[in-house]
Formats: sequence, C-alpha cells, structure tokens
Amino acid sequence: MKIDGIFEGGGVRGIGHVGAICALEEDGYEWARLAGTSAGAIVAALLACGYSGKEIKQIMENLDYKKFIKKTWLNYIPLIGIGLSVWFQNGLYKNDYEEEWLEALLLKKGIRYFDDFKEEGKLKIIISDISNGKMVVLPDDLPDYGLTTKDITIAHAVRMSGTIPFFFQPIKLKTPNSESPYFIVDGGILSNFPIWIFDDQHDWPTFGFKLVEDEIIGEPIEDLGPISLYKAIFKTMRQAHDLRHLTKSVNERTIKIPTGDISSTDFHLTQEEKSELYSNGYHASKKFLLTWDYEKYKKMYPLNLPLQ
Repeated sequence: MKIDGIFEGGGVRGIGHVGAICALEEDGYEWARLAGTSAGAIVAALLACGYSGKEIKQIMENLDYKKFIKKTWLNYIPLIGIGLSVWFQNGLYKNDYEEEWLEALLLKKGIRYFDDFKEEGKLKIIISDISNGKMVVLPDDLPDYGLTTKDITIAHAVRMSGTIPFFFQPIKLKTPNSESPYFIVDGGILSNFPIWIFDDQHDWPTFGFKLVEDEIIGEPIEDLGPISLYKAIFKTMRQAHDLRHLTKSVNERTIKIPTGDISSTDFHLTQEEKSELYSNGYHASKKFLLTWDYEKYKKMYPLNLPLQ
C-alpha cells in the first residue's frame, strides 16, 4: 500500500524514524510523497531519492555524528570562545558537513534538484525565514524569492531546515529579488511536524512520525526566569502552528516514537543509544500497525479524507 510520510524534526533523535520506516517496509508499505523538518528532512530526502529503510539504517550506523558539529576558529579561544561564536556568528557551529554528506548520497541515486524527481511534489522541506518571520515550504515557495528549482539543491534545502538556532550558524540565502540576504534557520521553529502538508492531495493515507519527547502537552511554567523564558518562547514558536493540526484524526495516523532523555544536539551518541532509538522506532511502528485500519479510519473521519 502507498503512504505519504511526514517526519518530525528532532536532531540526532531522528534515528528513531529509521527504525519506524524499516518496520513499515517489512509490512509492504511503499512511499509516495515525503516531507520533513530538520532531521526529519534528512530521512524524507533519502526515502524520496530511492533509499530503502535498510540502506538508511546502514548509513546511520556508519555515520560519525561528531562531524556535524564543525567548529570555527572562535571556538578554540579559551573560556570565551563559545560566547564569541554566538555573539559574532549567531551560532556555535557550522553545519556545512551535513550538506556535503547528503549531496554525495543523493547523487548516488541520480538526484540533486527537486525537479529531478519523476513525480511532481515528491518531496517537501520546511524551513524558517526569520528575516520575514514566515514558514517556507520548498520547493513550493521558491518563486516568492525569485528562485527556481535549479537554484537550490535538495541537500542545501535540508541543511537550511536543520540549522538549529544558536547551535548552528544561520544560512544566508541570497536571491535576485533582494540586495540583502534572507536569514534561514531550522524549519522546526514554525512547523516541526507538518502533518498538514499533503492533505487533500492524494487517495492514500498520510502517516506522521513524531518523536514523543516533543509531543505537544501543555505544562505550566512556575519559575519564569531568563533561561526558562527563552525556552518557553522558543517552544511556543516551534509548536504553536503544529498544535492547530494535532487533532484526534491526526493522532490516529501518527506513529509516536519514544526517545527517552536523549537530547536533539547530542552528537556524541553511543552505539547503545543509537540502537535504542532505532529499536524504539521499529517497535512503535509495529505497535501502530496492530490497530491501524484505513477503511475504519475513512469511516470515522470522512471530513479528513483527501479530495477525490
């Protein structure tokens, strides 16, 4: 059966997505359209270009995650280097390795640009334009910047989507319609779980892949100090848009993957932690499939069905 896949962002915890897709592929599911944010964008891009779950698992097992945190010369200044990096470069690290790594993988499948896909709308990537304060869907919104699908590679789009604010330096997007570059950061700021993106566009189900730690459950903040205030603002920005779409019908088609206490930016994962995330994703999919029934879903939520 065909399915669309929507993958939530979550940094290194995205390994859980790989276990989930492997379980689905074992049950005969095939991918139609893919979309994602941040780490979810990496998984979506690899699947869209033809990599199987097993191939992605092997890639992730052999990946040295520490290469993703490339230091600048400021980082090496004793005591104050970290502060200087954030102050002068708006981020601790560069994430250009991610783009180089992904570009090489996609080229092995003969894919570089969004229009290299035979199917229109095969892949969508979410980024955040903080110069204009808006969410951007690539490649759909490229014309708004005077750009075409040959101006932005998929790997560059994914890199922009995974540029975690203050952790990675923002991407400066130069366009023909503006003298000043646009500053682009992690798409998760405005939509970390874009489950809505393929609604009304097909006649098969859309599955969401959500990392449980980021599940939207409101908790009151008792001590609103400077640090907790920053966290609260960032979380609100990141989740407010998705909250509107996290309805009962969405929950019915969402695979929830436990990630424990592993941080999104823990690029020093142990092999045991990688295996745990993969296993959690795998078992989450198997548990989901035990009760999933598309025919039943269509009867329960007729208003949420795609237009025929």
